[in-house]
Amino acid sequence: MTALPTITELNQALTKGQVTSIDLTEAALARIQASEKLSVFTKTYALQARAAAKASDTLRAAGLARSLVDGLPISIKDLFDVAGETTLSGSVVLKNAPKARQNAVIVQRLVEAGAIIVGRTNMTEFAFSGLGLNPHYGTPSSPWDRASGRIPGGSSSGAGVSVADGMSVAAIGTDTGGSIRIPSAFCGLAGFKPTASRVPTQGALPLSFSLDSIGPLAASVNCCAILDAILSAQPYEAPVAPQLAQLRFAIPSSVVLDEADDHVRAVFERTIELIRNAGAQVDLVDIPEFEQLASINSQGGLICAEAWAWHRSLLSNQADQYDPRVASRILRGKEISAADYIQLQQTRLRWIAAVEQRLAHYDGLLMPTTPIIAPRIQDLQASDTAYFKANGLILRNPTLINFLDGCALSIPCHPHGTAPVGLMIAGTKLRDRHILNAGLALEQLLSDPGVR
Repeated sequence: MTALPTITELNQALTKGQVTSIDLTEAALARIQASEKLSVFTKTYALQARAAAKASDTLRAAGLARSLVDGLPISIKDLFDVAGETTLSGSVVLKNAPKARQNAVIVQRLVEAGAIIVGRTNMTEFAFSGLGLNPHYGTPSSPWDRASGRIPGGSSSGAGVSVADGMSVAAIGTDTGGSIRIPSAFCGLAGFKPTASRVPTQGALPLSFSLDSIGPLAASVNCCAILDAILSAQPYEAPVAPQLAQLRFAIPSSVVLDEADDHVRAVFERTIELIRNAGAQVDLVDIPEFEQLASINSQGGLICAEAWAWHRSLLSNQADQYDPRVASRILRGKEISAADYIQLQQTRLRWIAAVEQRLAHYDGLLMPTTPIIAPRIQDLQASDTAYFKANGLILRNPTLINFLDGCALSIPCHPHGTAPVGLMIAGTKLRDRHILNAGLALEQLLSDPGVR
């Protein structure tokens, strides 16, 4: 795992004529082709990417650059519509479904910004797991400890690996319970889950209408901010890092470190020490609502209810074609009544209000993105017990922020040469810019060789 070039660095190289979009695209496509056995992509757009790269170079030569990502290879998760194609969402169930008539909104926005879409990345079937295993198309392995075959994190599994292995400069994923932040943490990347309402989901195959959000996985916090602006159709403003002495963070006093492994616990505690030594105030805060969430979701929660509503017809006819571990979770939604669902939505509103009140005077929450390092793929494939235990544990912390309708970054915080660990910086609804700014300050601190 080596340092990756940022969008800003590559844009400057393109502007100065030090490299061309064709150069970058050919390099990305070559890496994709050389890594076919890793199952990172479900489809590659080599012909289209080369044509788009040529057009980008032609426009740049004429003094026209459409955005900071113009001419840069970007990957998209396999649940976004591309005009003229069937959207499979990591499954074989939809192979005979109608083709998309138009691009997903975010795909169209990327195209109009000049991004070079190099392909669709692999994912957990229908985005329903935080691990990244896929029995249909194979499971990519994390770039760390590849000899052991560690999970990449899910559900945006191929997205994380595509960036970490240089097959794309950045990737676009979705996050319903951590599916951007988890692969970012396991692949040593920055990943941003925006407030869900800020990025339109039209043309993205849903998992949960209430919780789905769309965001980037990339090399840095600023890369995430650049892409977030494009995805949300908002003007790009570079994040500005405040002085850490001006920031006040909260660490939940319970839940988020439960069952943490020794490496994650030690790295997180050392990271908090560094943040405090740099001048930030970090308080341990009781958030009893976090302790209640497992009980609130004990029937399967909004995800199972809404997934069942979308999949019930397919499951009645093609259940045998699903990943059994995915189907079993969706089927839990069958037992959730309309009254249960309405009550859950009302409970969520009260829960959000209570948590927001507790966090009103803080710049953000800090916690490990996941409490454990990436498990081995083979161990989870072999055992349903290990699979579901790991899935629940790995999704636990990120899910808190989805239920909160908040926003969150994951940035690497581990010492070089050790297992990747993500630090999550999270905020309440629509505090996206504030979290990006605070995340930049922490990224600068943690990337200082003298500190790490």
